[in-house]
Amino acid sequence: MLNKKLVTAAVSTALLTGMGAASVQAFDISANVALVSDYRFRGISQTDTNAAIQGGFDASFEPGIYVGTWASSVDFGSDNDTGSWGTMEIDYYAGWAGPIGDTDFAVDVGYAYYQYPGDTVDPKGDYQEFHITPSWKDLSIGIVYSDDFYAKTGKYWYYSGDYSLSFLEDFSLGLHVGYNDFDDVGFFATDEDSYTDYSVTLGYTFKGVDFSVAWVGTDLDDDDCWNSNYCDDTAVFSISKSL
Repeated sequence: MLNKKLVTAAVSTALLTGMGAASVQAFDISANVALVSDYRFRGISQTDTNAAIQGGFDASFEPGIYVGTWASSVDFGSDNDTGSWGTMEIDYYAGWAGPIGDTDFAVDVGYAYYQYPGDTVDPKGDYQEFHITPSWKDLSIGIVYSDDFYAKTGKYWYYSGDYSLSFLEDFSLGLHVGYNDFDDVGFFATDEDSYTDYSVTLGYTFKGVDFSVAWVGTDLDDDDCWNSNYCDDTAVFSISKSL
């Protein structure tokens, strides 16, 4: 489940088309690769609290259109009776992002499809989401909607707030809170139909390599999370590189 909106920063490589001395930027492409100690999506571990390797490609076109794909290893366990939930997640997304006039306001509107190759469990985990994220300077508020969320759990809404701050040139601080609202009972072991997730992330960039440590958690208990520690508060470490 894609969390690149939260932690991935890509440095673009511009492809230019020239006309004499003048050049016009046709589009940008970028790639990213990361290693994380635990892949947490909206507070919940997607890798049985183990490490994951991740990477993606993005292309952006004037005036603000973008498309991309992103992948991560996952581990949801397996059941001899029902099959496997797959070992990989692949996301495909597209949208438009840009400023609103000559102001500090901006907006990002997009679509994402989440796929889990090798998933043999019925119902399968594949699902789609639509999002809109207005922002002002370093503050953003996101709204996500899915008509049928992961494993066919029905309609789902996600409301989030994020604040980012850069300091001492190479350091950054990110604050996040999100509210997950299921129209029906969610995919938890109990009858929970909503929960809150949160994180505080400290980042540092050294010679083009990004390092971060985050404190990530939810208000769910072990009973909600299939008697596991998937939803417990934990520290998550990551190292990433934009190409």
